[in-house]
Amino acid sequence: MKEAHTAQASASRQSIPGFCGLCKSRCGSRMVVEDGRLVAQQPDPSHPTGRAQCVKGRAAPELVYDPQRLLRPMLRTRPKGEADPGWREISWDEALTRTAAALARIRDESGPEAVAFAIATPSGTPIADDVRWIERLANAFGSPNVANGTEICNWHKDYTHVHTFGRGIATPDFAHSRCIVLWGHNPRDTWLNNALSIRDAKARGARVVVVDPRKAGFAAGADLWLRVRPGADGALALGVARAMLTHGWFDADFVRDFTNAPLLVRSDTGRFLRAGELAVPPAGAAADDFVARGADGAAVACAQGVGARRGAGVQPVLAGACELADADGRRVHCRTAFSLFEEACAAYTPERVAALCWIEPGQVEQCARLLHEAGAAVAYYCWAGVCQHTNATQTDRAIATLMALTGSFDAPGGNVAFTPLPANDVSGKALLTAAQRARCIGLEQSRIGPACNARIGSDVLYDAILEQKPYPVRALIGFGCNFLLNHADAERGARALGALEFCVYADVTLTPTAALADIVLPICTPWEREALRVGFEGSQAAEQWVQLRLAAIEPLGESRADAWVVFELAKRLGLAEHFWGGDLEAGLAHILDPLGVCLEQLRRTPGGLAQPGATRYRKYLEEGFQTPTGRIELYSENLLAHGVPPLPTFVEPADSPFGSSAGDFPLVMTTAKLRHFRHGQDRQAPSLRRRAPEPAVHLHPDAAHARGIAEGDRVRVRTANGSIRVRARLDAALDARVVWVEYGWWQPGGRGGADGYDALSEQGANYSRLVSDRRVDPVSGSQPLRSGLCEVELEGPRLQG
Repeated sequence: MKEAHTAQASASRQSIPGFCGLCKSRCGSRMVVEDGRLVAQQPDPSHPTGRAQCVKGRAAPELVYDPQRLLRPMLRTRPKGEADPGWREISWDEALTRTAAALARIRDESGPEAVAFAIATPSGTPIADDVRWIERLANAFGSPNVANGTEICNWHKDYTHVHTFGRGIATPDFAHSRCIVLWGHNPRDTWLNNALSIRDAKARGARVVVVDPRKAGFAAGADLWLRVRPGADGALALGVARAMLTHGWFDADFVRDFTNAPLLVRSDTGRFLRAGELAVPPAGAAADDFVARGADGAAVACAQGVGARRGAGVQPVLAGACELADADGRRVHCRTAFSLFEEACAAYTPERVAALCWIEPGQVEQCARLLHEAGAAVAYYCWAGVCQHTNATQTDRAIATLMALTGSFDAPGGNVAFTPLPANDVSGKALLTAAQRARCIGLEQSRIGPACNARIGSDVLYDAILEQKPYPVRALIGFGCNFLLNHADAERGARALGALEFCVYADVTLTPTAALADIVLPICTPWEREALRVGFEGSQAAEQWVQLRLAAIEPLGESRADAWVVFELAKRLGLAEHFWGGDLEAGLAHILDPLGVCLEQLRRTPGGLAQPGATRYRKYLEEGFQTPTGRIELYSENLLAHGVPPLPTFVEPADSPFGSSAGDFPLVMTTAKLRHFRHGQDRQAPSLRRRAPEPAVHLHPDAAHARGIAEGDRVRVRTANGSIRVRARLDAALDARVVWVEYGWWQPGGRGGADGYDALSEQGANYSRLVSDRRVDPVSGSQPLRSGLCEVELEGPRLQG
């Protein structure tokens, strides 16, 4: 493998084109280097995502030269549980040899499934540079147990959405949108490039609707801000859908022609009626055709897909019920999927939604009207704000079916799958056999959740380690996933990781999770390594961009890229044949093969290359929908077959303010990412720490006054699962019954600083300690990070000055 190329120039100051790897925005940037030292990262307006740089991106030099960074491999020399792990610096050769030997031994004794992999989210960390190689290593090794946080990050918008549309949420076409809905998503803090696109769309006259318990991001200037109770989003979506149906504010032609709304559903089985089940099938019908009803009452055969055998000029009706004779002469009662969907929404009147969601009744109809007035140019995005609940699957279904009513699917101004560049997928999915995939420990929880993709949640990982359910997981290889700060139940997580027979972790700093490992491997920052990206996100222009980011500076110390670690481990594990003989350059070239672009060409043009490509709208007219009925599914027979309601429904979060626990814990508790930090990272950067010096709980002044709490007081947040100490910050925009607690706090501001927080102590500020992982979403396994119950109590002296 060639070492990462470092850009050269004769001048002592260089401005090197690249892109920021810190988060999903992947903002085009210029890396400024003086005498071999990174001094700044600046926006690159010539790049399709380079109009601006956020505060985190501008802090790049602080992250590179952080004195807390890991710079050499380390070996634990004392037993886990002792206060001092006795870290000893070792060589890379020893670290990798020890790691490969331990993993191979456990694989040979218990099968590769006894080794789990953990991967940080590519949405909020630089792991996106190399995540495909880590996934390939897991697949080649044979492990079906990869914990990558999908259940609390992207699963619902990218995979649960498939049960409605046959694809994930796709990209909002902001340039043509007339109405933009941000549902549990604050791009100003998490996706800068999209935030700029929304700002531009708003300036052109697009309406903006924000659904968020906090007045954050675009909520302050939105045309409509819906201050929903955390975890009640599903009820709101069903209420807005009811208003659209009641007033006829939906695209009836689109719903009839491109959703499964007209198809008849048998009342006895809940399955769609097939033509072959009828005593007298419609003329020319195939046995497996679906059945609808025409306006004249006659049965209409509908083939799978958007085309339908309707007879001469016959249109199926949306609403209605009927009885038809089956092949055995019995009368079968049926209703259209549309009628069943209407019934599912009917109970969510504006008054009921207001009571459940803690909003004004009139806002329900106001939202429905805004969607209706935008026609088919409604773009939306929902993310962690709607997925980190125990009812996340049904919430996603409610939002998706609501948006289907607008007719905006893949339309100009809607959510569009922009044309991607051709590239080879090197994640190695085919390397994991079907037999091994079936060994995934998460399949006992759900066969249509993340486990069907060999992905697991931290809850089932801990079960397998601590309780050997369904079998023991003995080892873990982690790449940056900080379980103890970003997943529920830090104490349980610490017990589980401490009980592993072997654990190796690769990270930039010694996080509380990495500190529980036997071997720690130092990873370099994005500015110290090459990264290949074929297609960015956010627009067609971004999708057409291919770029090889050069290393701006040499790696500090002995830190290495995740890709280097993967390829070296693969060789030692006897897997080199799956990794181009251990040649990373060959692997990168393989990615580019379909594109007809070579690595050297990209190195000569480090700013990136635009490739030909054009947006295709309404692709379903030619390609249909990748769903069982070949249509958008308001009613899902597949979900029914897996014991999941076929229609969207609202279920209260596991910790409900209307439940028995509300007496002891009367406040609804949620959390959110701070603009200045990425998850449990970056608090060691001085410029960022100054913006948020201490962890806080944000509460309404009335709630604070009732508890004798003033701005800046030291308070304790207490739940049934644990407690932490933080500062009180007052926010009059919150509902007085809701608080939001900052998460991710552990790092001191500098090496040896006194402003760090013990992640496992009630004197610390780790939000994870407040949330249990014992009750999760039954399909996805999503944890209730954003809809808990708590109490806030005054503790300690007040701040002075």
